[in-house]
Amino acid sequence: MNRTIRFASLTALVAFATPALADPLQATLYKNPQCGCCEGYAAYLRDNGFNVDVKPTNDLAEISRKAGVAEGMQGCHTMFIDGYVIDGHVPVNVIRKLLTERPAIAGITLPGMPMGSPGMAGTKTEKFVIYTVPKDGKAPSVYAQE
Repeated sequence: MNRTIRFASLTALVAFATPALADPLQATLYKNPQCGCCEGYAAYLRDNGFNVDVKPTNDLAEISRKAGVAEGMQGCHTMFIDGYVIDGHVPVNVIRKLLTERPAIAGITLPGMPMGSPGMAGTKTEKFVIYTVPKDGKAPSVYAQE
């Protein structure tokens, strides 16, 4: 009898938790209208369980700046997800790390357009260094390396 109750409780817990795990993460990605690699990045995110709304804009630098991403730290596109800004071609496992850890920062950025990064052509030649986007005026620091 005890085993039956435990099994039923476990089954109910899994059934209750599973829909939340299956729901795609909602993201809004702002990109330059002429940029093709940003579409590649959006496809990469979709392949990894994200629901991505792509919004072409000619004000990308301003959107990044308002989100707290310093000019020299900006990536190719700017995305907002679950209260954070993600700038550039950040690998999905680093985004999931951010959303799990929930640090007190504005977000993360992979500056520039590194070859071989998600959505970019070419072969990866060096580690990707992903930086924090602080919200307290401090300097960015390394958040992750891939």
